[in-house]
Amino acid sequence: MKNLIGFRILKTAVGASLAIIIAQGMGLKYAVAAGIITILSVQNTKKTSIKLALQRIESTALALLIASILFFILGYNPITFGLYLVIFIPITVFLKITDGIVVSSVLVTHLLAEKSISLFWVRNEFLLMAVGAGIAILLNIYMPKIENEIKETQQDIEEHMRSILFQMAQSLRKQSVNVEEEALFNELEVKLKQGNESAYRHLNNYIINDTKYYVQYMEMRTLQYEILKYMRSHFIKFYMTFEQTEIVAAFTEKVALDFGEYNTAEELLRELNEIVNIFKKQELPKTREEFENRAMLFQFLNDMETLLELKKSFSKKFKVS
Repeated sequence: MKNLIGFRILKTAVGASLAIIIAQGMGLKYAVAAGIITILSVQNTKKTSIKLALQRIESTALALLIASILFFILGYNPITFGLYLVIFIPITVFLKITDGIVVSSVLVTHLLAEKSISLFWVRNEFLLMAVGAGIAILLNIYMPKIENEIKETQQDIEEHMRSILFQMAQSLRKQSVNVEEEALFNELEVKLKQGNESAYRHLNNYIINDTKYYVQYMEMRTLQYEILKYMRSHFIKFYMTFEQTEIVAAFTEKVALDFGEYNTAEELLRELNEIVNIFKKQELPKTREEFENRAMLFQFLNDMETLLELKKSFSKKFKVS
C-alpha cells in the first residue's frame, strides 16, 4: 500500500510538471492551470481516472458555453459570475458531472479576468483542460499490479477462517468459547475490508476485461464471516450428549482442514446431509431442555450448510476446481 501511495505521488508530480511544460509549449495562457488539473485528475485506478477526466471535459464545455453567453449579455463582473454558478451547478448535478464544477469554474474566471470571450480565450481554456486531463489519463495507463497482494490477503482470510472453525470444534467439545476467538474474528474483519478494497481497485484497473473474480470472492467470504459470527452465538446454548458433540466437532474440523479457495464444498455438503439424516433418526427429545438443545444443534448445522452452499455457488460460477 505504501508503495502504491509513493508511486501515485511521483506520478502526480511528474504529470503536473509535464502538463505545464506542454501547455507552455502550445502557447497557452495560465499554463499552470493545466498542472493543477492533472493533480486533481490522477486517481488510484484507470476507470476512475478516465471517468473523472471525461466528466471534467464535459463540464468545461458546458461552463464555457454558459459563461460566454452571460458575459456577452451582462458584462464581466462578479454578479454575472455568481449568476453563472447559479445556472451551471444545478445543470452539472442533473447531468451527474459535478466533479468538474470547481475546475471548470476556475477556467471561467480566466475569461472574467481577461474580460473576453473571444475564440482565442475559449480555445485556451478548453485546451488547458484537455492537456491536464489528458496527461492524467496517460499516466494512469500503467498501474502496478496488485494481484499478488490480493492473493496474500486471500490466504490470510482463509487461514483465519480455518482457525475459527478449529476453535469452534474445540468449543463444541469443551462446552466453552476460546478466549482467542474474539481476536480472530476482529482480525478477520480487518482482512476482509482490506481484501474488498484491493479487489475493487484491481477491478477498476481493467477497462475492457471485466475481472470480477476477486470482488465476488471477497463478497462470498464476507457473507461466510457473518455466518460464522452467527454460528458462534449458538455455543452458549449447547448441552448435547458427547456422541452428538463429537460428530459435529469432527465434521467442523474436517471443514476447517478442507477450507480453501479451490475446494468446491460439494463433498462436504454430502457428508453434512448424511449427519443430519443420522440425527433425524435418533430418539426424539424427552424434555424441553433436550428439545431446545436439539433445535440449536440443527440450527448450527443449517448455518454450516449455508456457509458451504455459498462456496459451492461461487465455485460453480467461476468453475473453480
